[in-house]
Amino acid sequence: MPKIPFTRGHSRALTKRHKIAVAGVATLGAAAIAFSAVPGNAETTTSEAASYSAPVKYSSEQLKGLQSDVSEQLAAKALQGKAAEAKAKAEAAAKAKAKAKAKAKAAHAAKKKAAAAAAKKAAHARKAKEAASRAAHRAKLKAAVHRSYGNNLDGWIKQSLDIMKSKGIPGSYNGLYRNIMRESSGNPNAINNWDINAINGIPSKGLLQVIPPTFQAYHVAGTSWNIYDPVANITAAANYAADKYGSMDNVNSAY
Repeated sequence: MPKIPFTRGHSRALTKRHKIAVAGVATLGAAAIAFSAVPGNAETTTSEAASYSAPVKYSSEQLKGLQSDVSEQLAAKALQGKAAEAKAKAEAAAKAKAKAKAKAKAAHAAKKKAAAAAAKKAAHARKAKEAASRAAHRAKLKAAVHRSYGNNLDGWIKQSLDIMKSKGIPGSYNGLYRNIMRESSGNPNAINNWDINAINGIPSKGLLQVIPPTFQAYHVAGTSWNIYDPVANITAAANYAADKYGSMDNVNSAY
């Protein structure tokens, strides 16, 4: 007899026919047990044999096919369960990965935002510092511009001292005054026409009797290039004395 067809790889519920076949298998087994229990000398009638064999409608070969179908269905169900479990695990892993990626992205964005805020704050602080420095410089210049000096020896010395202070050149009022009085008696147009410098063609000039090469070498920026200018002459001479003697305060004779 032909086997009942079954498509592998697709699970399906047991049909009514399959259930009847399984029942037949069970009946056949029971009949076999009963037959084996009858004594050897017992007689079995044809009708009794027929009553035992009547429920059996399938061969053992067919029953094997049915059993194989059932096993395959159970195996397919098991595979489906494993596939579903694997899919669930994969989905959970994908969700966890997406969550971790989103968290890392958020952390990176937060870090970037914090860095931008820090840079902005630093730039603001730098601008504020620069603005304060410019304001202080302007105030200093303004004070210097608005400060008035007398057009006399006292005023010239005081103006020279302010310039010297801004340039880091040492010296005091007394040191400058003492040397000016010795060298020129306070005459900004004084000139020495008799010493060795005059003989060499470079006479000493101005309040602190500076020769032209020294004046040019030690000229202080912001002052006049005229060697007879009182402030320019004083600051250039003080700059030279600071380089050679440490300060004009240390000069007590011709220098």
